[in-house]
Amino acid sequence: MKTIFAYLDSVNGTIKRTAFEIATAAAKLKAEKGSEVFAIAVNADNSIAEQVKEYGIENFINIKSDLLAKFSSQATAEAIFQAAQEKGADVFLFPATSAGLELAPRISAKMKAGYIADVIDFKFDGDTMLIKKPVYAGKAIITNKINTEVKVLSLRPNVFTAVKNPAGSVNFVDFTPNLNNENVKAFVSNTFKNEGKLDVKEADIIVSGGRGMKDADQFGIIEDLAGTLGAAVGASRAVVDAGWRPHGEQVGQTGKTVSPTLYIACGISGAIQHLAGMSTSKFILAVNKDKDAPIFKVSDFGIVGDLFDVVPKLNEGIKKIKG
Repeated sequence: MKTIFAYLDSVNGTIKRTAFEIATAAAKLKAEKGSEVFAIAVNADNSIAEQVKEYGIENFINIKSDLLAKFSSQATAEAIFQAAQEKGADVFLFPATSAGLELAPRISAKMKAGYIADVIDFKFDGDTMLIKKPVYAGKAIITNKINTEVKVLSLRPNVFTAVKNPAGSVNFVDFTPNLNNENVKAFVSNTFKNEGKLDVKEADIIVSGGRGMKDADQFGIIEDLAGTLGAAVGASRAVVDAGWRPHGEQVGQTGKTVSPTLYIACGISGAIQHLAGMSTSKFILAVNKDKDAPIFKVSDFGIVGDLFDVVPKLNEGIKKIKG
């Protein structure tokens, strides 16, 4: 393991919080194996390099190309591949974001490398890298190893806690790939974001509602609690299927996989499909009037009671504590 490429996901020139987690994971590899780490981003600037320098990044490759002004997984993967050939990269770290999950398999194919997705931890046994990931809808954790010389990993967000370890300086280098219009057969024309609302994949705290919310209008109490905590609003599949909340808020096997510090499940029974998307949360608080609800089996804290009584009181209590 000689050279690590750590891909920094960004939107409109601003890196996501997962970038600091990727930088921390790369720094961990460097500390254990003495590898050289290169953060890599597309059409970035020196300010981004200075941000990740605080997390131990000393080398920054900026892929510079007008053809990448709009995200194209095909073209971006080709650009990363060209940079990797120049630097001799043999380990690639991607965040398990929408962009990272498109790029990682493409790089794996181009580099003829083994690929493991949804990684939650790794360690070394001598020179062998042991990689952990959830399986069976989160019911079990397996340890894998990649036998190919080049290795590609995508890391689950909010699992690798970002830890500052400032580097003395950062070497910022522009890399201009050899691309043409044939490399950009498909691209993202535009992205939209609900202003003021956090993405559940990025949030440190999530307040989710399930079928127990009864109808869409009742989600106001969930939004109020989320606002008090600075949290994102999540939802179960049943809620989304009923049209009460947008699909972008769905947590679960057919929605988004999240790993926040705190996950508050309100009126969610705990179907295995939902647990698959949130069971790796650091702390889980469940509110449900059914004391036998499966959600309590994975919860760190549980409140048995009517959520329409409990959640508003919880919100008021937190407001008092926050002053």
